[in-house]
Amino acid sequence: MDASTYTRDFWHTKARSLKFRTQHFIDGTYAPSADGRTFKSINPATGEVLAEVARGGQAEIDRAVAVARRAFKSGSWSRMDPRERMAVLERFSALVQENAEEFALLDSLDMGKPVMDMINIDIPGSVTSLKFFSETIDKIEGAVTNTSASALHYILRQPLGVVGLIVPWNYPLMMAAWKLGPALATGNSVVLKPAEQSPLSANLLAELFIEAGGPAGVLNVVHGLGEEAGRALGLHNDIDKIGFTGSTEVGKLLMVYAGQSNMKRVSTECGGKTPQIVLGDYDDLDTAVTYAVNGIYGNQGEVCNAGSRILVDKSIHDDFVERFSARTKESFVLGDPLDPSTTIGPLVTSSHQQRVLSYIDIGRSEGAALKFGGGTLASSPAGAFIEPTLFTGVDNSMRIAREEIFGPVAAIIPVDGIDDAIEIANDTIYGLAASIWTRDIGKAHRFARDVEAGVVWVNCFDHGDMTSIWGGYKQTGNGRDKCLEALTQYSQTKSVWVHLG
Repeated sequence: MDASTYTRDFWHTKARSLKFRTQHFIDGTYAPSADGRTFKSINPATGEVLAEVARGGQAEIDRAVAVARRAFKSGSWSRMDPRERMAVLERFSALVQENAEEFALLDSLDMGKPVMDMINIDIPGSVTSLKFFSETIDKIEGAVTNTSASALHYILRQPLGVVGLIVPWNYPLMMAAWKLGPALATGNSVVLKPAEQSPLSANLLAELFIEAGGPAGVLNVVHGLGEEAGRALGLHNDIDKIGFTGSTEVGKLLMVYAGQSNMKRVSTECGGKTPQIVLGDYDDLDTAVTYAVNGIYGNQGEVCNAGSRILVDKSIHDDFVERFSARTKESFVLGDPLDPSTTIGPLVTSSHQQRVLSYIDIGRSEGAALKFGGGTLASSPAGAFIEPTLFTGVDNSMRIAREEIFGPVAAIIPVDGIDDAIEIANDTIYGLAASIWTRDIGKAHRFARDVEAGVVWVNCFDHGDMTSIWGGYKQTGNGRDKCLEALTQYSQTKSVWVHLG
């Protein structure tokens, strides 16, 4: 559809006719919770209830896991001809694209993301992920080793079995696609638990998998709270792996649950406190500023790799701050997420809004200077909005520089050259991503070598494609998404030794 069609009236009219799928999706059909419990899905732009969603717990997880195990053992998916499985996932990705407008509305209404971000970022990223992993299916290989003439030794790569996927609320569709792609490509059955703050798009995904030709029971969705449904999934003795993106606190709990139950595999992609470093030798300051602004305020700052620590060489600090302030005012419009002119919507919930506002108060109390922002949207008091916010005069020992705020709050920290920048960049418990802007190739490679992060950008920020590894160091976790390496996290190897006599 032509982009000019996407007006505010178009989206609001379409939203009024939207029907929400609010039950669990198990074995190819919808079902309520056994005890009838529900929880509210709230529109964070208005504070209004969108839907009452089924609240699952142990009973629903038990049923979904049993169904997924039965489907796995049947071989309907796990032993499907690789080319047939490839065709299903290719159709699945195409159906996600065909339903782009509905997905855009579901996630925008549910968590406040600007609807055009869904059209331009989340949906293309989701489609690309599913298609990429579909194309790997007939290329997953084992090995035959060079061993004794009296033996044949080969290594098989096989699916794990039943995988539990727990995905976050900041990219509900795209994070599900990132994990479903490799989990399904390698032949596993899945129980997907979306975040309780953004449950509404997961069921459409599951429906489309069936429409694409996926067997019933292979992709199941259980809604519920993390401390109930998520905990039950983590502790379940018939789950072979948990794939998780979310907070470091919950990631640690899932690793504990694995140890308390069946020692299931757990891959985690958790918090971040990404440094964006701008050295004095970089001569295109406007470009660096534009990337820095987008790197922290995109998606309302609710991004695990948000470039929230901006480390700027003292020689250009004041100029950078002024340009950063001007660029933010030019680039970001706070408002209705269904208005195509809006570039920053509300935070996901009012409670999260209050958490971020508390960090702004902390920044003031710690002595940082509030350069701009820090307020809410006066015209929408019921919405969970926060203005793009910048602190200067920040020291890396301050809480606003050390703790993940997960909102549109940037901290500019002055640095004295590359060595100081690397030391400050590494002074964090996290290690997801880092970027540097410099014209010195030696400094760029030193930074790439020495920074403690799983993703490094030089003279750009947030660039990459499906070949790029996504995952971090330290307490960011041990998971790897998007890339071919992700396939190894949803499969296992088996050594077969045949004595030839």
